[in-house]
Amino acid sequence: MSDTPLPTPQDPQQRPPFRDQGGALPPPPSWSPFESRTQALPAQPAPVPPRRGRKGFAAAVVAAALLVGGGAGLGGAAAYDALDGDEASTPGSSTVAASPVVARSDDQPAADGSVEQVAAAVLPSVVKLDVGGQQGSGSGSGIVLSSDGLILTNNHVVEVAGDGGSITVSFADGSHAAAEIVGTDPLTDTAVIQAQDVDGLTPATIGESDAVDVGEEVVAIGSPFGLDATVTSGIVSALNRPVDVGSDSQGNAAVYPAIQTDAAINPGNSGGPLVDLEGHVIGINSSIQSTSNGSGEAGSIGLGFAIPIDEVLPVVEQMKAGETPTHARIGVSVRDVAATGGALVVDGAQISDVGSESAAGQAGLQDGDVITKVDDQLITGSDSLVATVRSYRPGDEVTITYERDGREQTVDLTLDSDADPTS
Repeated sequence: MSDTPLPTPQDPQQRPPFRDQGGALPPPPSWSPFESRTQALPAQPAPVPPRRGRKGFAAAVVAAALLVGGGAGLGGAAAYDALDGDEASTPGSSTVAASPVVARSDDQPAADGSVEQVAAAVLPSVVKLDVGGQQGSGSGSGIVLSSDGLILTNNHVVEVAGDGGSITVSFADGSHAAAEIVGTDPLTDTAVIQAQDVDGLTPATIGESDAVDVGEEVVAIGSPFGLDATVTSGIVSALNRPVDVGSDSQGNAAVYPAIQTDAAINPGNSGGPLVDLEGHVIGINSSIQSTSNGSGEAGSIGLGFAIPIDEVLPVVEQMKAGETPTHARIGVSVRDVAATGGALVVDGAQISDVGSESAAGQAGLQDGDVITKVDDQLITGSDSLVATVRSYRPGDEVTITYERDGREQTVDLTLDSDADPTS
C-alpha cells in the first residue's frame, strides 16, 4: 500500500454508485437515454457518405432510494436509431437548399472547461469494480488515488467482499487486477481498497467541496448498470442535504451532508467521482432518491447525492494508515421536534438524552433542548444535526444555538470523538 499523499491542485484557488448486489436495498423514500440524429444531405447526384462518429464513452453514478447497494445489471436491450434524412421536394420548386455541414478535425482539442475535456482528463482515474461474496455479487465504481493502485469507493460497494469475497478492478486501458480491502467506514459510507501488482496509474486530482456553489456545473463518472466509463453532466442543485443511508453494526446512523446533483446517477455509479469543470473530485457518488416502490430497480430521476470530499479525506487518511476511522460527536441522542397542537414549535433537533461526560453534558445542554444551529448551519431535524456534526472532526470547536423554554441561547463546546467510550 502506498504512502503517497492524495494529489491536490497546485493552485489553492482551483478545486481540484453503486454496486448492485442481489438483495433488498435499505429504505427511506422510495433513473437511459439514447439520442438519434438526422442529417439532411445535399440534393446532388452523388452525395458524400456521412462521416462515422467518434467512439463514445459510457459511465455514471449511484443508488439508493435513498438507495444504496444493490446489483447493477443490464436488463433487456438498448437500441440506437439511425434515422435517414430523405431528400425533400416542394411543388413548383426545382432545388432544395441543404444545411452546410462543418467537419471537425479528429485532432481538434476540446474547449477548456467543456464536459468533453473533463471526461478526457478524469476517465483514466475512474475504475469499475466487480464484487462477489457469500451474500451476493454486483458492480460499482472507484476513484484512483495513487499510481500503484490505491482506490477510493463506497463501503456499500465492497462490503459484500468482506468475508472471503473477491474484488476485481477494471481500468480505463482495459486491464484488470484483483484488489483487497484496506479499510472501511460505514458511517461515512467510504472504503479504500488496494489493487494488486499494478503501477503507472493516473491518480485523480482532489478538489475542495467546501468551495462548491449551488448551480455550479459538474460531471459524474462511473459504471451505471455495469456500463463502465459512463459520463453524465448537470449542476449542483443543493448543498448540505442530510442523506440517511442506514446504520452501522452498533446502530449509529450513517448520515452525511450530501452534495445534491441532477447529473444522472444510477445503480453501479456508487463510488465514482463527482467532479467540477476543472476535473477535480469534489464528491463521491453514493445514493439517489427514487420513485421505485420496490417492485423494480430504481433509476435516475435527477436527484443524486455525493459525499463531499472534504468530509472524508481525514477518514481516508486513517484507513490508509491502518487505523480505525473516528468521527466527531457532541454526546446526545436526538429526535425530530415533536408537534404541539398540530404545529411544530420550532425546526431543529430535540435532545432526548445527554451523556453526562460528553461535550454536550459538560456544556450544560439538557434533555428537551432543541438545537437549531451549529455555527452558521441551520438544523432542521435529527438527521440534519448528525450530518452537520459529522462534517467536523473530533476536537473542533463549535457554537451550538438551542432553544429552551422559548428562549434562544448559545454555548461553545469542543466536539468529542466516538473513539472515546465516555462520550
